Parts: sequence; C-alpha cells; structure tokens
Amino acid sequence: MTTVDREVRRYPFDTVEAEVAPMYATLRRTEPVSRVQLPHGEPAWLVTRHQDVRTVLSDKRFSRAVAQGLDQPRLRVENMNDGIMGMDPPDHTRLRKLAMKAFTARRVEKMRAQVRDLATELIDGMVALGQPVDLVEHFARPLPVTVICGLLGVPVEDYPKFTRWTEAFTNDESAMGDVVATLGPEMDAYIAELVAQRRRRPTDDLLGALVRSRDDGDKLTETELIDLAGAGLLTAGTETVSSALPGFVHALLKHPESLARLRARPELMPSAVEELLRFVPINTAAMFARYALEDVELSGVLVRAGEPVLPSLAAANRDPEVFADPDRLDLTRATNPHVTFGFGPHLCMGAQLARLELQESLGALLTRFPDLGVADGIRWKFGVIVRGPEVLPITW
Repeated sequence: MTTVDREVRRYPFDTVEAEVAPMYATLRRTEPVSRVQLPHGEPAWLVTRHQDVRTVLSDKRFSRAVAQGLDQPRLRVENMNDGIMGMDPPDHTRLRKLAMKAFTARRVEKMRAQVRDLATELIDGMVALGQPVDLVEHFARPLPVTVICGLLGVPVEDYPKFTRWTEAFTNDESAMGDVVATLGPEMDAYIAELVAQRRRRPTDDLLGALVRSRDDGDKLTETELIDLAGAGLLTAGTETVSSALPGFVHALLKHPESLARLRARPELMPSAVEELLRFVPINTAAMFARYALEDVELSGVLVRAGEPVLPSLAAANRDPEVFADPDRLDLTRATNPHVTFGFGPHLCMGAQLARLELQESLGALLTRFPDLGVADGIRWKFGVIVRGPEVLPITW
C-alpha cells in the first residue's frame, strides 16, 4: 500500500470528438488511482479501473452527502446543490423509492409503442424539412423531452422551455454559473406552480403522484419535490438520450461493418444499445465526487478519510480486465457490465426508459433511412456534464 505524493494532472484530459482520452488507458495500467485537478474545487483522486469505480460508487465508506458544502471538484465555478445526487441513504433511498414508481420495468415497457410512434412522427418532420437536417435539433433533443414531460404532466406548449433549460444546464455555457443562476430559479418557479396546480386539482401523472406523497405522508419536503422533478427527473431524464443518440449514429457510421450487421439482424438492437452505451463516451469527465468516510485502499493506494474520489465511467468501460478487446465496437458482446448509468445506490433512475428510447429511436432511424449518412457541418460539444455532437446533419 502506498501513500506517497503523486503528480496532480489537469483534468479533464484532452479529447477528440467521440474518442476516449488515451490518458485513461495509461493511468489504468500504470497509476489506476491518480491525482487530478478540475477547473474548480479541491484536488481529487481519479479511479480508472472497473472494480475500483464500482467500489467507489457502491461502498458505504464513500459519501455523496459529505460533499455538500465542501469545495468539491467540479467543472462549474458555482458549487451547486446536487439534489438527490448529493444524498446518501436513508434520505436518498426515500426519494428514490418514490420516483422509481414511475420507472418500473412493466410501466416503462408499456411506453414502447408511444416512443415508437413519437420517433416516427419526428422522422416524418425531418423528411418534410428535406435533407440535410440536424438530427440533434429535430430528433435527439425533442424525443426524450417529450417523453419525460409527458410522464410528469407538463403541458405540451411548455415543452420548448424544458428543452432550453436542460440544454443550458448541461452545456459549457453554464460553466461560469451565470446560466444556472438565471435559469435555475426560473425552472424552479415553474415547477412550483405545477405543484400548486396539482394541489388545487390532483392529477394521475408522476408529478401529481409526488405531490400526493408529500401532502398525504409528508415524505417529501417542498424543496425535495421541486429538485426531484426538475434536476432529478427532467434534466437527467433527457440529456443522456439527447447526447447519446447522435453519438450512437456517428459511431455506427464510422463502423460500417457494425451498422450493416445491425441492419441485417435487427434483433441485435438491445445488445447493440448496451455496447454503444459502453463504447461511446457520454460524460465530459468523471463527476459527483465521493468523499471517503474512513481510510480506504484502492488498487494498493491509500485514500485517506475526507479525501474526494472521482470514478471515471468511461475508463471503467474500457477496462481489459472486464471487457475483451475493449476498444472494439462489438454489437454481439455477450457479457457487458458497463457502468454508463452508474452503479449502486445512485444507479440512474431512468436507465430502463433511456434504453427503451435509444432502442426505438435508433431502430426507427435505421428502418426509415436505409442510406443514412452524415453531411458536412458536424459540431461537437464538451459541456459541464455531457459530451457529444451538438449539430449532426444527416442525409438519407
């Protein structure tokens, strides 16, 4: 076990488009628990091996709640309230249990036809516009926003507001905090009004159910309710899909043999989506530092109590100790314990819904556009949370 001082590297590492930074593989081999410095906050340990990442995400010796109020490592200048992502059990368990009622496997599966119809409708709109058309603006962004807003009971005419909010909160324009400081209260006030409406007139949507949980059993505070509906469900429930989907299309077009195999064998779609989730990096960097509650050894390195640790999902997803030939896109990969949706108590609540949306939307695109291609003008984003194509002009 070592406790020696180590070089503190600037983080995030330089990346090119959809590639995983080579530094992750180097560190995984030679320094799997390394020191990094994000643009803001204190230095942290970065873990890059699959087993260490799972340990940090699930072991009770690491805490998210402790991070609240500390100068935690981050990309934003503002040290924001992390809502449900800043909680430990039992508070986290209480909120998660309430929200997960909307994301049971049975309920999510019942939404498949709805998502398929929505994908068809959006594709019809793209065809009407004529090619090339931006897949992000006209398909990848509106699809998850429409789905999650429908779940919560947001009026259709207000969907564009949430598109604007979620994009602004996760893009690099919010790194200095100005956007969050302006739009955060705006979104909170809007959700508070929706809550007030449901108190006056109860509804059967998810937000109505959350309001009843608070008012009937006092299980949610007002702040928890607004944070859960806003940052917890609306923002988190849209950006993964809106960033992943164009990234998946881009990856398949760069691997034509994989695309041809998926077209020939559409039954591979579920495993293809899992492999694309593993292979295509979605997060800009490791985030949501966990603080050690006691001394913990990770890969022979002693992490002292009180020190923050950043688990790199992208690095864990390329660990050769877990994934055979990890840098190859293999849509038939049989064993795929990727950690794109996290692991442990904070496993993404909407993971099953995201999977369904990605399966149906990607399937609809490949079916409708047998000659799918990309035109000039691709633009990439590397935001404070997600990365991927910001503009992806497609042809067919």
